[in-house]
Amino acid sequence: MKRKLLGELLLERGIIREEDLEEALRFQKETGGLLGEILVLRGLVHPMELYEVLAEQGNLLYAGRDLEELLQSIDRTLLERFDPQDLLRFAFFPRRLNQGALEILTPFPENPHRDRWLEENFPKTAIHMALITPYELDWLLHFFFKERFLKEATAGLFFRAPEESAARVLVPWQWGVLSGILFALLFGVFLAPQTTLKVLFALVNLAFFAQVLFKLLVGLAGSSREPLAISKEELESLDPRKLPVYTVLLPLHREPPEVIEQLTSAIRALDYPQEKLDILFLIEEDDPETLRACKAAYPPYNVRFILIPRGFPKTKPRACNFGLAFARGEYLTIYDAEDIPEKDQLKKAVLAFRKLPKEYVCLQAALNFYNATQNLLTRLFTLEYSFWFDYLLPGLSRLRLPIPLGGTSNHFRVEALRKLGGWDPFNVTEDADLGMRAHYRGYRVGILPSTTFEEATSHLKNWIRQRSRWLKGYLQTFLVHNRRPLHVLKTSGFRGWLTLQLFIGGTPLGYAASVVLWGVLFAWLFSRGKFLEPYFSGPILCIGAMNLFVGNFLGVYFSMFAVFRRNLDHLLPFALLNPLYWALAGIAAWKGIGQLLSRPFFWEKTVHGMFRRKGP
Repeated sequence: MKRKLLGELLLERGIIREEDLEEALRFQKETGGLLGEILVLRGLVHPMELYEVLAEQGNLLYAGRDLEELLQSIDRTLLERFDPQDLLRFAFFPRRLNQGALEILTPFPENPHRDRWLEENFPKTAIHMALITPYELDWLLHFFFKERFLKEATAGLFFRAPEESAARVLVPWQWGVLSGILFALLFGVFLAPQTTLKVLFALVNLAFFAQVLFKLLVGLAGSSREPLAISKEELESLDPRKLPVYTVLLPLHREPPEVIEQLTSAIRALDYPQEKLDILFLIEEDDPETLRACKAAYPPYNVRFILIPRGFPKTKPRACNFGLAFARGEYLTIYDAEDIPEKDQLKKAVLAFRKLPKEYVCLQAALNFYNATQNLLTRLFTLEYSFWFDYLLPGLSRLRLPIPLGGTSNHFRVEALRKLGGWDPFNVTEDADLGMRAHYRGYRVGILPSTTFEEATSHLKNWIRQRSRWLKGYLQTFLVHNRRPLHVLKTSGFRGWLTLQLFIGGTPLGYAASVVLWGVLFAWLFSRGKFLEPYFSGPILCIGAMNLFVGNFLGVYFSMFAVFRRNLDHLLPFALLNPLYWALAGIAAWKGIGQLLSRPFFWEKTVHGMFRRKGP
């Protein structure tokens, strides 16, 4: 007897109308998606109704109607024979052994990879199957294995590659070197204070100037060539039926309802087949307010809520690692709660990955702001971001140097991301660390010609909170990858090693040094040179003056340079205030240094939703 089609069964049961089925079938022909998923995503069929009909179609049972009864039927001793990663990879859950047959639960009755794996691991064992929805599979995996997922998310990188983990701020030899430098400095100040301070002042000035000059050269390299070009014709020629499943991780914590609503709208607006989007809202278990806001926003059915168990450290990378275990896509990206990516960004990423060699495991999209003109702080922030993402990162890419990723809109090959060990949950700029780690393991990061618009922090206290976390994380990354300087030199050469020192270490230390240098300048001015003259005379004074004028000129030049690619000419006058912005960053740098010593893993959250966008 010929098996009835899914659409016929849904019509017979009166679940859908004929015109809805015709429209869904037409859409299926265009995109190549599964009919059931299309109907669910359009809100025409409830997942439970769909799987009851699928069970009838395949002469199977649907086991998910009563979750309490389902839980009672699980043989917990049987679970010890399974690795949860295999259950995720092959999308099934073992229920029990019944008269020599293995009963499994799955949303996908036809899965040859799973069937082959079961045949290899359970030879001569009959397999009986019952259906559950994808949401019920996630729930079972989370209920029974969340501690194992959490352990991997928290300690996986540390156990596999402790030298790459920021779980220890300093390793013993680094403590020894820093203690030796501090002792030598104190000893020098005690025995020969003038000579010691002159040498120290000269070294700080030279190091500060070196990192500014390095960024200038990298920025110039980034200005001479556009990132990977993707034409409109290439986008239009993409066959939606051949697009892969794309996972989107959205780590959320204490987000206001209006931010969640904006996020849901941004997800719906993505120009990508919705049935091929695997969207994960990562919500902390102890954050019921955000969970309620997410439910109230009525996100589409391709959104799954993944609750992150309580644990230490409570950081975004730990949540992302937990979510990575549940990712079903070939590619994956991360967005922050307030992000609005360009609609075609995922398609551009797919095209870019197809064009580039396999060594490219990540693509970084540009970031900019939709509230650039809200106040003075957002204007200065926009100038900085424009130079960073439109010139500096493309410059690093062109020079084949390590690229510290931005915290959002990084696009990964999932297989490679898992090989890299995911994110370091102890590093508060896990993005920058992952970009450096990928480079030192022989991979490459590319620049994606697409922009995600974010909310620029508009309140000074919130900005200091955010910036101090970033700079603390850059120091963590600097210390972690300097544990093995010979390895860095071997894998990326002298230029890669120099990038670690001047770009990763130089950014926070340069900001911190600028505060000290400005303090010395004002002390010299107010004392009319008398108090500091013995320490800063002659060539030392010339070095300081050069840094004052040339260093600040270059800082202003960076900001002026930044306006051209995005036609931000209206921000040009504000570039003259760049020294003031650097001073604020210097304050944040010292706060970050203090937290590195006292609370290295503390994630100081940036408050979102302080700007209300006009229009849709």
